[in-house]
Amino acid sequence: MILDTIVEDKKVRLTEHKKNRSFEEVRAAAEQIVTADDERNADLFYQNMKKSGISIIGEFKKASPSLGKIEEKIDLLERIDEYNACVDAISCLTEEDHFLGNVGYLKTIREKTALPILRKDFMIDEYQFYEAKAIGSDAVLLITAILDDAQMRDFYQLSRELKLGVLVETHDEYEIERALKIDPRIIGINNRNLKDFSISLENTGRLRKYVPQDKLMIAESGIMGDEDVRYLKEVGVDGFLIGRAFMESDKPAELAARWKRN
Repeated sequence: MILDTIVEDKKVRLTEHKKNRSFEEVRAAAEQIVTADDERNADLFYQNMKKSGISIIGEFKKASPSLGKIEEKIDLLERIDEYNACVDAISCLTEEDHFLGNVGYLKTIREKTALPILRKDFMIDEYQFYEAKAIGSDAVLLITAILDDAQMRDFYQLSRELKLGVLVETHDEYEIERALKIDPRIIGINNRNLKDFSISLENTGRLRKYVPQDKLMIAESGIMGDEDVRYLKEVGVDGFLIGRAFMESDKPAELAARWKRN
C-alpha cells in the first residue's frame, strides 16, 4: 500500500533528522517556546476552526503521491499573502519524499503570518511533535490509520502539553470510533482513501452521523469546485482543508471568499 511506503520512508527520514539535530536539542527548543510564549493563544487553531460560518484551512504543498507535482501559479510568499487575506489557518506539508515538503517551508510561513499553522505530516515519533513546536507550528495532524490506540493517546497528550492543537484524521466508522477514545475537539474526515488514494466526497456525507455534535468536523481532500463546497456545507461540516484547488489558483483569496459566501 502507498501508506505503508510513506511511513517506512518517514522512518528513514527521522533517522537522518535525529543525526542532524538531536532529540534532546529539539525537545529543549520546544520546551523553551512553551515556557516563554505567554502571548500566543495556545488554542488559536481550535478557536479559528470554531468561529461562526465555514472555516477554511489553506494548504501549502508541492505534490501528492496520487496526482504528482503541483503546477503552482504563484510562489510561496505570494501565496501566504493571499492566505492571510482569506483563510482561517494554514496547513504546511513537511513530508519530503512523497509530498516534496520540508520544515523550511513551515519556518518561512511562520515568519509571514499570524494565522495558526498546522504541521501536516505522518507523525509517528515524539521527536516530530517537539520539532513541530520548535519550528513554529500551532497544531499537528494525527492520522488514525497509522497509529495504534496507545500512540494516539500518548501523542494527543503530548501535543496538548506542548500547547499544540490537534486535527485527528479519520476515513471510516472504525477510525472515528477509535479517535473518539481520546476525546478530541476536532475530527477530520479524509475523503481520500490512504490505502489506494482514491477520492470520494460522499465519504464525508456518509460519516457525518458518526461525529458527535460537540466535535468540530473538517472535510479534507478532493474539494475542487463550487458543487463540492455546496455539498459539504449541506452535509454540515464546520470547515474545509483545501490544498490543490488553492495551490493551482493564481487567486486563492477569491476562491476562498466565494466558498465562504456561497
